[in-house]
Amino acid sequence: MVIPVHDVNPVRRTPVVTYALIAANVLVFLFTPGLAGSVAGDSSVAQLCHLQAFLDHWAAVPQELIHHQMPRLVPTGEVGTNAQGTTGCVVAPADYDKSPALSVLTAMFLHGGWLHLLGNMLFLLIFGNNVEDRMGHVRFALFYVVCGYAAGYGFAVLNADSSDPLIGASGAIAGVLGAYLVLYPKARVWVLVPFLVFLPLRLPAWLVLGFWFVLQAFYSSGEGVSTAGTVAYAAHVVGFLAGMLFAWPLKAGTPPPPEPRGLLFGRKARPRHTW
Repeated sequence: MVIPVHDVNPVRRTPVVTYALIAANVLVFLFTPGLAGSVAGDSSVAQLCHLQAFLDHWAAVPQELIHHQMPRLVPTGEVGTNAQGTTGCVVAPADYDKSPALSVLTAMFLHGGWLHLLGNMLFLLIFGNNVEDRMGHVRFALFYVVCGYAAGYGFAVLNADSSDPLIGASGAIAGVLGAYLVLYPKARVWVLVPFLVFLPLRLPAWLVLGFWFVLQAFYSSGEGVSTAGTVAYAAHVVGFLAGMLFAWPLKAGTPPPPEPRGLLFGRKARPRHTW
Protein backbone atom coordinates (compact mmCIF):
# COMPACT_ATOMS: atom_id res chain seq x y z
CA MET A 1 0.00 0.00 0.00
CA VAL A 2 1.39 3.40 -0.97
CA ILE A 3 1.20 6.21 1.60
CA PRO A 4 0.12 9.61 0.22
CA VAL A 5 1.85 12.59 1.81
CA HIS A 6 0.94 15.57 -0.41
CA ASP A 7 -0.89 16.44 -3.62
CA VAL A 8 0.17 19.11 -6.11
CA ASN A 9 -3.27 20.68 -6.37
CA PRO A 10 -3.72 24.06 -4.61
CA VAL A 11 -7.10 25.27 -3.38
CA ARG A 12 -8.75 28.68 -3.75
CA ARG A 13 -10.35 28.83 -0.31
CA THR A 14 -9.70 27.50 3.17
CA PRO A 15 -11.20 24.00 3.60
CA VAL A 16 -12.94 24.80 6.87
CA VAL A 17 -15.22 21.73 6.77
CA THR A 18 -12.28 19.38 6.20
CA TYR A 19 -10.41 20.94 9.12
CA ALA A 20 -13.53 20.80 11.30
CA LEU A 21 -14.06 17.11 10.52
CA ILE A 22 -10.46 16.31 11.42
CA ALA A 23 -10.73 18.25 14.68
CA ALA A 24 -14.01 16.55 15.58
CA ASN A 25 -12.59 13.08 14.93
CA VAL A 26 -9.52 13.78 17.04
CA LEU A 27 -11.55 15.24 19.92
CA VAL A 28 -14.00 12.33 19.95
CA PHE A 29 -11.09 9.90 19.97
CA LEU A 30 -9.41 11.66 22.89
CA PHE A 31 -12.61 11.56 24.94
CA THR A 32 -13.63 8.00 24.03
CA PRO A 33 -13.85 6.03 27.30
CA GLY A 34 -11.32 3.22 27.51
CA LEU A 35 -9.05 4.46 24.72
CA ALA A 36 -6.88 6.89 26.66
CA GLY A 37 -5.61 4.13 28.93
CA SER A 38 -5.04 1.68 26.11
CA VAL A 39 -2.99 4.26 24.20
CA ALA A 40 -0.81 4.69 27.27
CA GLY A 41 -0.31 0.94 27.48
CA ASP A 42 -3.08 0.16 29.96
CA SER A 43 -5.04 -2.81 28.62
CA SER A 44 -6.91 -3.59 31.83
CA VAL A 45 -10.27 -5.31 31.82
CA ALA A 46 -11.90 -2.14 33.14
CA GLN A 47 -10.63 -0.12 30.18
CA LEU A 48 -11.83 -2.75 27.73
CA CYS A 49 -15.26 -2.97 29.35
CA HIS A 50 -15.69 0.82 29.25
CA LEU A 51 -14.74 0.84 25.57
CA GLN A 52 -17.01 -2.07 24.69
CA ALA A 53 -20.00 -0.44 26.39
CA PHE A 54 -19.33 2.87 24.63
CA LEU A 55 -19.06 1.25 21.21
CA ASP A 56 -22.19 -0.85 21.66
CA HIS A 57 -24.06 2.36 22.41
CA TRP A 58 -22.71 4.61 19.65
CA ALA A 59 -21.34 2.35 16.89
CA ALA A 60 -23.37 1.09 13.93
CA VAL A 61 -24.24 -2.60 14.07
CA PRO A 62 -25.36 -4.27 10.79
CA GLN A 63 -27.92 -6.48 12.50
CA GLU A 64 -29.54 -3.44 14.09
CA LEU A 65 -29.50 -1.45 10.84
CA ILE A 66 -31.12 -4.16 8.72
CA HIS A 67 -33.35 -6.08 11.13
CA HIS A 68 -33.83 -3.42 13.82
CA GLN A 69 -33.02 -6.11 16.33
CA MET A 70 -31.50 -4.65 19.46
CA PRO A 71 -29.60 -7.10 21.68
CA ARG A 72 -31.37 -8.14 24.86
CA LEU A 73 -28.21 -7.66 26.92
CA VAL A 74 -25.44 -5.09 26.39
CA PRO A 75 -22.20 -4.33 28.25
CA THR A 76 -22.68 -1.87 31.10
CA GLY A 77 -19.03 -0.83 31.35
CA GLU A 78 -18.63 -2.54 34.72
CA VAL A 79 -16.33 -5.44 35.55
CA GLY A 80 -17.65 -8.58 37.23
CA THR A 81 -16.60 -12.08 38.23
CA ASN A 82 -18.65 -15.21 37.59
CA ALA A 83 -19.00 -18.31 39.78
CA GLN A 84 -15.90 -19.86 38.23
CA GLY A 85 -13.82 -16.82 39.23
CA THR A 86 -13.45 -15.53 35.66
CA THR A 87 -13.35 -11.76 35.31
CA GLY A 88 -15.26 -10.12 32.48
CA CYS A 89 -17.61 -7.36 31.43
CA VAL A 90 -21.04 -7.18 33.05
CA VAL A 91 -24.03 -7.28 30.68
CA ALA A 92 -27.57 -6.16 31.40
CA PRO A 93 -30.65 -4.81 29.59
CA ALA A 94 -29.84 -1.46 27.98
CA ASP A 95 -30.84 1.61 29.99
CA TYR A 96 -30.83 3.81 26.86
CA ASP A 97 -32.72 4.06 23.57
CA LYS A 98 -30.54 3.63 20.50
CA SER A 99 -31.45 4.84 17.02
CA PRO A 100 -29.82 2.52 14.45
CA ALA A 101 -30.03 5.18 11.72
CA LEU A 102 -28.38 7.83 13.92
CA SER A 103 -25.68 5.35 14.94
CA VAL A 104 -24.32 5.44 11.37
CA LEU A 105 -23.56 9.13 11.85
CA THR A 106 -22.00 8.75 15.31
CA ALA A 107 -19.94 5.77 14.12
CA MET A 108 -18.24 8.03 11.53
CA PHE A 109 -16.44 9.82 14.36
CA LEU A 110 -15.29 6.75 16.30
CA HIS A 111 -11.92 5.04 15.87
CA GLY A 112 -10.35 2.02 17.48
CA GLY A 113 -6.77 3.27 17.81
CA TRP A 114 -4.22 5.90 16.84
CA LEU A 115 -3.22 4.20 13.58
CA HIS A 116 -6.86 3.90 12.54
CA LEU A 117 -7.46 7.58 13.32
CA LEU A 118 -4.26 9.01 11.82
CA GLY A 119 -4.53 6.97 8.63
CA ASN A 120 -8.06 8.20 8.00
CA MET A 121 -7.24 11.81 8.83
CA LEU A 122 -4.19 11.78 6.54
CA PHE A 123 -6.32 10.77 3.54
CA LEU A 124 -9.02 13.31 4.46
CA LEU A 125 -6.48 16.12 4.79
CA ILE A 126 -4.76 15.43 1.48
CA PHE A 127 -7.81 14.81 -0.70
CA GLY A 128 -10.67 16.46 1.16
CA ASN A 129 -9.52 20.06 0.70
CA ASN A 130 -9.76 19.96 -3.09
CA VAL A 131 -13.11 18.19 -3.13
CA GLU A 132 -14.46 20.76 -0.65
CA ASP A 133 -13.00 23.56 -2.77
CA ARG A 134 -14.85 22.23 -5.80
CA MET A 135 -18.15 21.50 -4.10
CA GLY A 136 -18.34 24.35 -1.61
CA HIS A 137 -18.49 24.05 2.17
CA VAL A 138 -22.15 23.14 2.71
CA ARG A 139 -22.44 20.77 -0.22
CA PHE A 140 -19.19 19.04 0.79
CA ALA A 141 -20.44 18.52 4.36
CA LEU A 142 -23.65 16.94 3.04
CA PHE A 143 -21.67 14.87 0.53
CA TYR A 144 -19.40 13.54 3.29
CA VAL A 145 -22.32 12.44 5.45
CA VAL A 146 -24.23 10.87 2.55
CA CYS A 147 -21.16 8.87 1.50
CA GLY A 148 -20.74 7.72 5.09
CA TYR A 149 -24.34 6.53 5.19
CA ALA A 150 -24.02 4.80 1.83
CA ALA A 151 -20.91 2.97 3.07
CA GLY A 152 -22.47 2.04 6.41
CA TYR A 153 -25.72 0.70 5.00
CA GLY A 154 -23.96 -0.90 2.04
CA PHE A 155 -21.76 -2.86 4.44
CA ALA A 156 -24.80 -3.76 6.57
CA VAL A 157 -26.70 -5.15 3.57
CA LEU A 158 -23.76 -7.42 2.77
CA ASN A 159 -23.35 -8.47 6.43
CA ALA A 160 -26.95 -8.33 7.65
CA ASP A 161 -26.51 -10.85 10.48
CA SER A 162 -23.31 -9.39 11.91
CA SER A 163 -23.42 -8.06 15.46
CA ASP A 164 -19.92 -6.58 15.34
CA PRO A 165 -19.79 -2.79 15.81
CA LEU A 166 -18.86 -0.79 12.72
CA ILE A 167 -16.78 2.32 13.44
CA GLY A 168 -14.54 4.75 11.57
CA ALA A 169 -14.63 7.58 9.07
CA SER A 170 -13.14 5.50 6.25
CA GLY A 171 -16.45 4.91 4.48
CA ALA A 172 -17.10 8.64 4.18
CA ILE A 173 -13.45 9.32 3.31
CA ALA A 174 -13.60 6.64 0.62
CA GLY A 175 -16.35 8.76 -0.92
CA VAL A 176 -13.98 11.73 -0.87
CA LEU A 177 -11.35 9.62 -2.67
CA GLY A 178 -13.87 8.55 -5.29
CA ALA A 179 -14.85 12.18 -5.89
CA TYR A 180 -11.21 13.25 -6.15
CA LEU A 181 -10.56 10.55 -8.75
CA VAL A 182 -13.45 11.84 -10.86
CA LEU A 183 -12.62 15.55 -10.47
CA TYR A 184 -8.81 15.51 -10.51
CA PRO A 185 -7.58 12.29 -12.13
CA LYS A 186 -4.39 13.92 -13.48
CA ALA A 187 -3.39 15.76 -10.30
CA ARG A 188 0.03 14.72 -9.03
CA VAL A 189 0.26 13.01 -5.64
CA TRP A 190 3.48 12.51 -3.70
CA VAL A 191 3.50 9.07 -2.12
CA LEU A 192 5.86 6.89 -0.13
CA VAL A 193 6.23 3.40 -1.58
CA PRO A 194 7.54 0.77 0.88
CA PHE A 195 10.25 -1.12 -1.01
CA LEU A 196 13.04 -2.00 1.41
CA VAL A 197 12.93 1.70 2.29
CA PHE A 198 10.21 4.29 1.72
CA LEU A 199 10.69 5.62 -1.81
CA PRO A 200 9.14 9.05 -2.56
CA LEU A 201 7.37 9.10 -5.93
CA ARG A 202 5.07 11.58 -7.64
CA LEU A 203 2.23 9.71 -9.33
CA PRO A 204 -1.03 10.74 -11.01
CA ALA A 205 -4.11 10.58 -8.79
CA TRP A 206 -5.83 8.07 -11.06
CA LEU A 207 -3.03 5.58 -10.42
CA VAL A 208 -2.83 6.15 -6.64
CA LEU A 209 -6.57 6.10 -6.01
CA GLY A 210 -7.31 3.49 -8.66
CA PHE A 211 -4.80 1.15 -7.04
CA TRP A 212 -6.32 1.87 -3.61
CA PHE A 213 -9.80 1.00 -4.85
CA VAL A 214 -8.70 -2.20 -6.58
CA LEU A 215 -6.94 -3.27 -3.39
CA GLN A 216 -10.06 -2.63 -1.29
CA ALA A 217 -12.25 -4.53 -3.76
CA PHE A 218 -9.78 -7.43 -3.78
CA TYR A 219 -9.71 -7.63 0.01
CA SER A 220 -13.49 -7.26 0.32
CA SER A 221 -13.88 -10.45 -1.69
CA GLY A 222 -11.89 -12.29 0.96
CA GLU A 223 -8.86 -12.74 -1.28
CA GLY A 224 -5.39 -11.78 -0.11
CA VAL A 225 -6.33 -11.88 3.59
CA SER A 226 -6.80 -14.82 5.92
CA THR A 227 -10.11 -13.32 7.06
CA ALA A 228 -12.03 -10.09 6.57
CA GLY A 229 -10.82 -9.30 10.08
CA THR A 230 -11.73 -5.98 11.63
CA VAL A 231 -11.47 -3.91 8.43
CA ALA A 232 -14.76 -3.22 6.61
CA TYR A 233 -13.35 -3.31 3.08
CA ALA A 234 -16.83 -3.55 1.56
CA ALA A 235 -17.75 -0.22 3.19
CA HIS A 236 -14.72 1.35 1.48
CA VAL A 237 -15.83 0.03 -1.89
CA VAL A 238 -19.42 1.26 -1.51
CA GLY A 239 -18.31 4.67 -0.20
CA PHE A 240 -15.83 5.10 -3.06
CA LEU A 241 -18.43 4.27 -5.72
CA ALA A 242 -20.95 6.62 -4.08
CA GLY A 243 -18.38 9.43 -4.11
CA MET A 244 -17.69 8.89 -7.81
CA LEU A 245 -21.40 8.91 -8.60
CA PHE A 246 -22.14 12.13 -6.70
CA ALA A 247 -19.10 13.94 -8.10
CA TRP A 248 -19.66 13.01 -11.73
CA PRO A 249 -22.03 15.93 -12.54
CA LEU A 250 -19.29 18.37 -11.42
CA LYS A 251 -16.59 16.85 -13.59
CA ALA A 252 -17.21 18.96 -16.71
CA GLY A 253 -16.71 22.26 -14.88
CA THR A 254 -13.61 21.29 -12.90
CA PRO A 255 -10.45 23.16 -13.99
CA PRO A 256 -7.32 21.03 -14.41
CA PRO A 257 -4.73 21.24 -11.63
CA PRO A 258 -1.85 23.63 -12.41
CA GLU A 259 1.59 22.38 -13.31
CA PRO A 260 3.97 22.49 -10.31
CA ARG A 261 6.69 25.13 -10.22
CA GLY A 262 9.42 26.09 -7.80
CA LEU A 263 11.82 23.94 -5.83
CA LEU A 264 11.34 20.23 -5.63
CA PHE A 265 13.60 18.27 -3.29
CA GLY A 266 16.22 21.00 -3.66
CA ARG A 267 16.08 21.12 -7.47
CA LYS A 268 14.22 23.48 -9.74
CA ALA A 269 11.21 21.82 -11.29
CA ARG A 270 11.14 21.77 -15.08
CA PRO A 271 7.88 22.19 -17.03
CA ARG A 272 6.20 18.85 -17.58
CA HIS A 273 3.35 17.76 -19.80
CA THR A 274 0.23 16.51 -18.06
CA TRP A 275 -0.40 12.82 -18.61
